[in-house]
Amino acid sequence: MMKQTVNARSLNAAHAYGLQVAMAKPTGYFTRQLERGDGAVLSIRQLISGDVGCVVWDAAIVLSKFLESREFNHPGGHLLSGKRVLELGAGTGIVGIMAATLGANVTVTDLEDVQDLMKLNIQCNNHLITGSCQAKVLKWGEKAEEFMPNPDYILMADCIYYEESLDPLLKTLKDLSGSNTYIFCCYEQRTMGKNPEIENMFFELLKLDFEFQEVPLEKHDEEYRSEDIHILQICKKA
Repeated sequence: MMKQTVNARSLNAAHAYGLQVAMAKPTGYFTRQLERGDGAVLSIRQLISGDVGCVVWDAAIVLSKFLESREFNHPGGHLLSGKRVLELGAGTGIVGIMAATLGANVTVTDLEDVQDLMKLNIQCNNHLITGSCQAKVLKWGEKAEEFMPNPDYILMADCIYYEESLDPLLKTLKDLSGSNTYIFCCYEQRTMGKNPEIENMFFELLKLDFEFQEVPLEKHDEEYRSEDIHILQICKKA
């Protein structure tokens, strides 16, 4: 069990794990606070009601904290600093916003119905952003020329859950990634219903055009990790 990550299913345990959850005005929002390693606090608004993109999921927190890990910190500075970063299926935008606070130039993307939420969260955390962050609409499978040239990094958290979205997602990954693009995909392994089948389908499709390996658990953030949450490092085949 992960020491400090909580999601919409365990909100009443949040204070015990160091993640602050509070009602925020205007009504309709509640706030998730995530502390960075330097003590700064990200404040992420979530919607009380809505689709899956309206709340912060565990995989998004794990990936956000992984970006702070020693894997990205080098003597010359943070690896994301000054890099072009694109987040797919961003939802609240927490992963992309974390990257922007680490110096990356980020575009968080999702469907039209969560644009206002992403923009609100960018605004709420603007004082922490040392790179840049903007929100744009990107529907998987459709033309993505607007996001060229190829980003240095593509980030995605808990984007593997609808069977019908797998082909469009893989098309978008193929269109957006270049030979020097690093993709980090974080997902929670689920055993209920069709989830295992959908995950296996994703991996079978992924290996047609990409090479990937799992980031060992010991390389995740020391506190924000869980055996059932995985991070894949993905690169496009030459």
